[in-house]
Amino acid sequence: MSVKNARILGTGSYLPLNMVSNNDLSKIVDTDDEWIFTRSGIRNRHFAADTQTTSDLAYEASIKALDASNVSPNELGGIIVATTTPDLTFPSTATILQAKLGIDTTCMAFDIQAVCSGFVYALATANGFFKAGIDKPILVVGAEKMSSLLDFSDRTTCVLFGDGAGAVVLGATDDNTDGILSTHIHADGRHCDLLKVNGGVSSSGEVGKLTMEGREVFKFAVDAMAGAVREAMEQNNLGADQVDWLVPHQANIRIIEATAKKLGMTMDKVVTTLENQGNTSAASIPLALDHAVKSGDVKRGQTLLLEAMGGGFTWGAALVRY
Repeated sequence: MSVKNARILGTGSYLPLNMVSNNDLSKIVDTDDEWIFTRSGIRNRHFAADTQTTSDLAYEASIKALDASNVSPNELGGIIVATTTPDLTFPSTATILQAKLGIDTTCMAFDIQAVCSGFVYALATANGFFKAGIDKPILVVGAEKMSSLLDFSDRTTCVLFGDGAGAVVLGATDDNTDGILSTHIHADGRHCDLLKVNGGVSSSGEVGKLTMEGREVFKFAVDAMAGAVREAMEQNNLGADQVDWLVPHQANIRIIEATAKKLGMTMDKVVTTLENQGNTSAASIPLALDHAVKSGDVKRGQTLLLEAMGGGFTWGAALVRY
């Protein structure tokens, strides 16, 4: 049996209809457009309706990805959802999504929780299934309703995050120069208090709210993400000039610019959607990827570097030939 890679067959994304501007937020918290934009690069973000769940967002992105891939839900061999805002404590959001897609055959379905790095972790996991011999497509989704975790009295965090979902359908390829060429995922739990939600099932019994030590997170993020990207390039004997696009987690424009500079990459090779989406955690990379595919910037045969860092800390990168 030949070892297979996972290849991206198609992409999809969804943003809730409710766009919230910096000026809108200035009506409920002490801030303004200039303060937010100069510190983050964000002008707008989307918030889901109260009645919308994470699986609802995931469903909208998934049907678009399936359509783009010419894959029907019942052809799937698995569903992996990266999220830190599940519909329920259990069952997984992936199984709820499975039912919403109307799948009447059995396939594996589970969630991955690595916060903003979740989509990279999910790609690494899915790629492992293909290398182990699975031959059915796998739907990988990053979906978040971050607005449900925000403290709207904390202007340093509530202005940064938004809701949304992005998805890819992966299929098997025997070509080891195509698809997901390598993944590199890491974690260091010693830093968990720097970026966390201060609640949980077995601790407070409550959902909690997001808290962050911004300066410390910034410093760690630049070094960690650049390190993971270098790891991917070195393993594959690639220089920065051989990478067509850097698709980073959309956390903060300063982090993105500093990471690109550290890697010797110019910003015209970096996909950014931050200005009108904010930080959508595990959804940000697939949202950015789908935007770049739909705009025509990302083309078949190009080499992409996906990278992210999130609470935990978790971080990682994936080198992909699209």
